[in-house]
Parts: sequence; C-alpha cells; structure tokens
Amino acid sequence: VRRAGFSVEVRDTDDLMTVKQRLGVPLDKAACHTAEVGPYIVEGHIPATDIQRLLRERPLARGLLLPGMPAGSPGMEVPGMPVPGYTVELLGRDGRTAPFSRHGRAPDET
Repeated sequence: VRRAGFSVEVRDTDDLMTVKQRLGVPLDKAACHTAEVGPYIVEGHIPATDIQRLLRERPLARGLLLPGMPAGSPGMEVPGMPVPGYTVELLGRDGRTAPFSRHGRAPDET
C-alpha cells in the first residue's frame, strides 16, 4: 500500500484479536492484517486499488474484508502461477457482507 501512495503507520501487537473485536471484524472473516483507513477497517491482503475505490466511493459500510491469506492476493503472489480467484467483501454497518471486487481467475475458468 505504500507503493500506492498510502502513508502507513505499523503498530505491532501480541493481542490482535482485541483490536479486531474493537473494530468489529467478524471472527469468521479474520485475516493476519488489520488496518484502519480513514473511517473504514481493512482486514487482510486487500489490493490497494480496492482501498482507493473504497475511499473514492465512500459507501455506508464498516470496511473491506479478505479472509485468510488467499494465493495471488497482494503479498501472497506465487511467481509463474496464475492468480486463483478471490473476492474482497464489503462489510456493511449491519454486519452483513457483500462482494466488493473479484480478482484473478474465476473458479470455473480453466
């Protein structure tokens, strides 16, 4: 995200679950990285283009989620391998999620 022009302040903690709970990250959607970007939470290896779109469109939502560490997501690329499909989700204020963007190859593509 730094390469995309974001200013980043890293805060390492041994108790990331407390941070996730404070921000309202659904436990079944947790990932290894949690960020606050303006009024939003950004959970996981979210592409910078999605964060830029979120800030540009300003939806009434809590933030973006990408559970786990999907192959092909930023920082999880495998050189020479096609990017498997993964979906970034928008977390609504009511706690429901909806697809925000899709990346890589769709599951049914060969």
